[in-house]
Amino acid sequence: RQHFHFFMAARRFGGRSAAACGAVLLLGLVATSSAFYLPGVAPHDYNPGEKMRVKVEALTSVKTQLPYEYYILPFCHDGVDLKAQDALNLGEVLRGSRIYETPYEFKMSNDQRCKILCRGKYDKEEVQAFALMIEEEYRVNFLLDNLPVAMPMFVESEGGETSKGYDLGYPVGFVDEKEGSGEKKKKDDKKKDKVYIFNHLRFTVLVNEDKSKRAGIRVVGFEVEPFSIAHTHVNQIDWDQCAGQPAGSRGQCSLNTCTQGKPVTQNQAPMVIDPNSKGPTEIVWTYDVAFKQSPIRWSTRWDTYLHSTDDAEVHWFSILNSFTIVLFLAGIVAMIMVRTLRRDFQRYQEQDILDEGQEETGWKLVHGDVFRPPKMAGWLAVCIGTGVQLSISICFLMLFACLGFLSPANRGALMQAMLFIFVFMGIFGGFTSARFFRMFKGNRWRSNALWTAMLFPGISFSIFFVLNILIWGQKSSGAVPFGTLFALLLMWLGISAPLTLVGAFFGYRKQPIENPTRVNQIPRQVPAQPWFVNFWVNLLVCGLLPFGAVFVEVFYVLSSIWLHQFYYLFGFLFLVLVILWLTCAEITVVMCYFQLCCEDYHWWWRAYFTSGASSFYLFGYASYYLLTRVHVAKTMKVASYFIFFGYMTILSYGFFVLTGFVGFISC
Repeated sequence: RQHFHFFMAARRFGGRSAAACGAVLLLGLVATSSAFYLPGVAPHDYNPGEKMRVKVEALTSVKTQLPYEYYILPFCHDGVDLKAQDALNLGEVLRGSRIYETPYEFKMSNDQRCKILCRGKYDKEEVQAFALMIEEEYRVNFLLDNLPVAMPMFVESEGGETSKGYDLGYPVGFVDEKEGSGEKKKKDDKKKDKVYIFNHLRFTVLVNEDKSKRAGIRVVGFEVEPFSIAHTHVNQIDWDQCAGQPAGSRGQCSLNTCTQGKPVTQNQAPMVIDPNSKGPTEIVWTYDVAFKQSPIRWSTRWDTYLHSTDDAEVHWFSILNSFTIVLFLAGIVAMIMVRTLRRDFQRYQEQDILDEGQEETGWKLVHGDVFRPPKMAGWLAVCIGTGVQLSISICFLMLFACLGFLSPANRGALMQAMLFIFVFMGIFGGFTSARFFRMFKGNRWRSNALWTAMLFPGISFSIFFVLNILIWGQKSSGAVPFGTLFALLLMWLGISAPLTLVGAFFGYRKQPIENPTRVNQIPRQVPAQPWFVNFWVNLLVCGLLPFGAVFVEVFYVLSSIWLHQFYYLFGFLFLVLVILWLTCAEITVVMCYFQLCCEDYHWWWRAYFTSGASSFYLFGYASYYLLTRVHVAKTMKVASYFIFFGYMTILSYGFFVLTGFVGFISC
């Protein structure tokens, strides 16, 4: 029992990954404490009546990809310091999070009904701001005890079992689109469509209390049901005095639509806002709070959030499908290696390799040119070094993720860890780049090391900087502050680049990699090549196989990025990553052998591009995903497309460097 808390926390963070659970269980066996929790996620035990802080993150929408601060809209903010924000880590800042306090007052185990938050009178511009956010489907994201608010949804399976899931956040409002067809609908849509705002929230806080084990009460769920209610009142109300009071209290805060004993219902008249109204619009904001005992343990409270997008069977099917491709390619490689290469190498190891007069054929003709340094050898060394840096970074990232340290509970931890790991892995990139640069007979190793430190981060940062200016122009909270940009530059130029130079210094000092055969002084002429070893044909065919092995998992990763869904099945992702590397290695070995058999010894860059071509399929699939899954708002099409394709260019470039390195090193 002493390791129970550790294991349950690991189960909650690691999902269904057997590898993750096994690794965490192994660590649990050597733990010395009776209860262990991962950093930053220790539970808080509340006492009855204790005040609870309700916070709010940025407004988000899948239609624009531009987050905005919550108080960019004139929501109630009485008693809130709008200049004070919660301290955020680097990952949270980069993803556009801005966390503020709210005027909502919760007290543990104290149910409240029809509590008045405030009354607001809004002019035409403010109403239009609400209407625009509603039309673009922006959602509000409250936080309570580090749990995001969510709307519960129930899904019935084929077997008749009903499972509960969560839809993160709640919409600011909704648009009631009138039915119609043809040109009449196109002309009259804007006039007919009514815009409703959710001005009453019914919160349900799920709590777990076990007096036999502890004295406090823990929060294990945070749910919301939004209502649009046109509140009415008869008497004159002092709204300043009634703010924060239940309706009907003191005999002065009476509403006709709800009281402490009369809850709101969906049948009541909704709150309609008219963006074209010339006069002020009055909106009364109210909310309910109910505390409900739940059997959910604190260590598993995230399961409902994560299982909302859980398709384990699809992941397993994808892995089996990918594994089939790996076995097929492995069979081809084995056939080549066993039946051909081993026999040829045995013959070449003998002193009398060929009888006098016997001619060499196939790849044996180019054995004296196969290790001739390629054109633009320095750039190839830079790409190889960057690939090593990315590969090692991803391996460490997957390790920490599978152990649960990068769970959704630690907001921004994944992005922050990725940046820090990549920065410190620069020493391995510089070392590898210098080793290959010296093998290619290069002598300006400092220049090569600088390009290794600058090329991939420089291109990525340049795209990011341009996108940041665009986002800043839209007044979005997703714009990274200049202080954070300076911190990124400092990490890049002050840590990563010097480490890359240190690695290159030691790499270049080592003895150069010796080629197994001597390189001829005069290059051999390459004969005309058959169509199936054409460079573009290779890219078209060979790039498809690695991408085909991982495209199902790519779909879930893209959904987590652009549809704001949780991704936590890092065990599956690690298996798919291994399959990707195996597929890249095998397809590149096969195509490299065919190329050498056709007496073409220019294999260096071809090997890199053969598997790296899968990145072009990734970018193409991302474009298809944008058109079919991400329904961009008409008012934000240009900005949203720039953001989407900008970030996908960075991801595709990283994918190219990663897969290209694996393909090259396998040859």
